[in-house]
Amino acid sequence: MMFLARIVRFLFWLFVVSWSVWLLRRIFGSLLQNAASSSQRGENGTGSSQTSKAARRLVRDPVCGMHVDETLSIPMREGDELLHFCSIACRDAYVVSSKKFAAHG
Repeated sequence: MMFLARIVRFLFWLFVVSWSVWLLRRIFGSLLQNAASSSQRGENGTGSSQTSKAARRLVRDPVCGMHVDETLSIPMREGDELLHFCSIACRDAYVVSSKKFAAHG
């Protein structure tokens, strides 16, 4: 019975600590986000930086299907088509698979 009580006590404190960490991250995250947005408004005079972020174009990685910001993607031209990848590993996987496909006809 003593062993079961220790397990329950451990789980209770684990829950309390994880909830406290979640709460602190949420509070400090919102404070930092508010400070960053107010400093951006102070530099620009308006909130126009958020509209420029929303106007970015997302492209889809043909290997994993992840959507990536076009400016952050890894482009590769294949023929007349421009492909965008989320990582070098996805680009390499695409090259390997296209070589296998070409070899098998």
